[in-house]
Amino acid sequence: MTRGACSVKKALSDHFAQVGKALGQGSRLELLEALAQGERSVDALAQVCAMPISNTSHHLQILRDAGLLASRKTGLQVFYRIADEEVLRVIAGIRGIAQRQQAEVGRIVREHYGSRDEFQPVPRGELIRLVRNGEAIILDVRPEGEFISGHIPGAVNIPLDQLTLQLKKLPKSLEVVAYCRGPFCWLSFEAVELLRKKGYRARRLEEGYPEWKANRLPVESGTLGVTAV
Repeated sequence: MTRGACSVKKALSDHFAQVGKALGQGSRLELLEALAQGERSVDALAQVCAMPISNTSHHLQILRDAGLLASRKTGLQVFYRIADEEVLRVIAGIRGIAQRQQAEVGRIVREHYGSRDEFQPVPRGELIRLVRNGEAIILDVRPEGEFISGHIPGAVNIPLDQLTLQLKKLPKSLEVVAYCRGPFCWLSFEAVELLRKKGYRARRLEEGYPEWKANRLPVESGTLGVTAV
């Protein structure tokens, strides 16, 4: 390889490394998970991720400079969104490698997640089959704004804090499959626990909305189709 070719390859590697460096901070991964639900303002992201606005803005700029996010400004507000859906697959890949290869990650998952739900979660393919056969209803327990930004087709949106009051919207004749922001989002765990106590057959979706979208499965936006039978 010529010196010129080596120089070009090194320059490319340095640019690739910038993306990896931007991902090398836990707070930024949290921000990406929040943005995987849909576009948000800096203020909203700071609130969701429990971070000071100045820190939030700093991390978002790093992610944008690395090409992971895009932004737009409306008045005094700056809104961010995922720049490329491939970002969702990269995040899922990082999480999967850590869970398989890092013993401490596996221990945390077993102790804090596995202990809360002894039932096997529902894989995407099984959910599609259950819904197609009229055997299950999909429950989205994320906040309404996230649901409106994007959701699994046919899902019923009942945010977790409203679930007890709106149980009558869910027929007991069908199994309820709940999902939220991702495989380690507590919302679906708590929803399934509540539903089982009320006599429902309920399980979690194996992953969340971002993973569903990242696998190029159909998604909807808006509020159509949210009323349960």
